[in-house]
Amino acid sequence: MLIKKRTGIEIPSSEITPQHLYLSRRQFMAGAALATTAGLLAACGAGGAPEEANTAAVNSGNGGTAVSATTDELGDPLNTYDEITNYNNYYEFNTTKDGPARLAKDFPTTPWQVEVGGMVKNPKTYAMEDLLKFDQEERIYRLRCVEAWSMVIPWVGFPLAKLLNEVEPTADAKYVRFETVYDPDNMPGQRGRMFPWPYVEGLTVEEAMQDLTILSTGLYGETLLPQNGAPIRLVVPWKYGFKSIKAIVKIELVDYMPTSLWMESAPTEYGFYANVNPEVNHPRWSQATERRIGELGRRPTLLFNGYAEQVAHLYPDPKYDTNLKPRGS
Repeated sequence: MLIKKRTGIEIPSSEITPQHLYLSRRQFMAGAALATTAGLLAACGAGGAPEEANTAAVNSGNGGTAVSATTDELGDPLNTYDEITNYNNYYEFNTTKDGPARLAKDFPTTPWQVEVGGMVKNPKTYAMEDLLKFDQEERIYRLRCVEAWSMVIPWVGFPLAKLLNEVEPTADAKYVRFETVYDPDNMPGQRGRMFPWPYVEGLTVEEAMQDLTILSTGLYGETLLPQNGAPIRLVVPWKYGFKSIKAIVKIELVDYMPTSLWMESAPTEYGFYANVNPEVNHPRWSQATERRIGELGRRPTLLFNGYAEQVAHLYPDPKYDTNLKPRGS
């Protein structure tokens, strides 16, 4: 069932791009430099912040449910369905923005299982049918890519905390490690040696249990498309988009900090925390402003992507800055 609930961080309707505009496909130009550098991240995807009614009960697989709001809690309009499903970073398929939509068209997402284990009392392997039994909510979130572009996306999914509570992490579990499917036959990008496949990401247990952190199964009331991470992906709206891993097949509770794909691929540029911070630049570009897809010009980037009130308390240790890497590393 799809549930709409108020979270206190709802996005105003004025900030959400109407679906009819979203469905009118727009052409986007990616900077030539970004298109050829390692700074282009495969994991950035559509994302945004919950609207007053943006935690709405949704009936997954119902062939489409009307979005309850037209903006995020800041009044920014939703990006269109066409923008969200045709402007993607997904290096498992292709390093261009429009390539994943073409190359992932026939990617098999059924049957699908997610193995949840490690330091838990009740390890379990979930079929997608099991995961869809969790109450599905509408969450309108801002997505901020580390490449300095952004979207506002009406996700459908459920809090990761509900899944973790069911498997019961032990007291020794400190981190949650996520792993993407390894399927080079259907993911042409995985046939290359540029990256250490499969894609791996991680959160602290506290970050994973935060109510904003969701496992998404759809967007705009529709089932997720492959280019957006179908059949299930992570969404962590206060972090740069590459943290929101797609096509998840394994979730492990561990006592060590996971080394993510981007930490391993570019350790001088990407660290574990990757919280959005306009005052801390990427080594090769500014993070002070961002380009909202579908808009002209740029807008200021918000600390924690505008979710500081909800998540700043998770980072009290001065050792960790709100940027890509632990301070001093």
